[in-house]
Amino acid sequence: MEKVKEGDTVYLKGKKAGFFVKVKAGEVFSTHLGNINLDSLIGKEYNSFIESHKGDSFIILKPTLYEIIMMGINRKTQIVYPKDSAYITLKLGLRSGLKVLESGIGSGAMSIVMANALYPDGRIYAYEREKDFLENAVKNIDLAGFKDVVIPHHKDLSEDIDEKDFDAAFIDVREPWYYISKVRELLKPGSMVGFLVPTTNQVSEVIKELKNCQFIDIEVEEILVRPYKPVPDRLRPEDRMVAHTGYLIFARKGF
Repeated sequence: MEKVKEGDTVYLKGKKAGFFVKVKAGEVFSTHLGNINLDSLIGKEYNSFIESHKGDSFIILKPTLYEIIMMGINRKTQIVYPKDSAYITLKLGLRSGLKVLESGIGSGAMSIVMANALYPDGRIYAYEREKDFLENAVKNIDLAGFKDVVIPHHKDLSEDIDEKDFDAAFIDVREPWYYISKVRELLKPGSMVGFLVPTTNQVSEVIKELKNCQFIDIEVEEILVRPYKPVPDRLRPEDRMVAHTGYLIFARKGF
């Protein structure tokens, strides 16, 4: 059985609450259900139990990436939902060894999903102009265990970019059409770029500029996930769902 190591992120799931914890020797994790000495976690098997000093019991789980993104990270911005981020990662063709440009890191949820595909030898060069967003995203990426994959930059994509010859790019900013010519310069020929925008008028502006910059294979898509109530005798859709999250735009750099 796999055991907890220092530096692991664990999900302590109790009957009343759950907590995501980065395991650090010599530290104590404080909760309203009692304190947990993190030294006592190191060496314990996953799926075993531990108690707080108040006697509340928690099962020690190895969290999935989905759980970290949806419940573990600290959000200072709207995130790219897994239903979109997983698809974007596949469409961009990400795998270990590739070099990826990201503009608009937000809370780091998209970076985490891409980093998972790029690990261990790929790298994301992430550009974010809001310092507090960037600092929060870096902490979230560390929580997910991918701090070595993401190279953060506190600057806007309109500024000078030292890196070039990217294998793919993902752009999530308010007015992405202003940066498309710059992205074209930074991408290798034939490389994919993806965008996420919330409104149709933004989609139109992106398409216009992609065509102006001789991008090819332009696609526009929207992904909806409809959850169902898991009741065998009354199987039906949930009353509420996360409907529109954004329009996805993909294109390939032409020659």
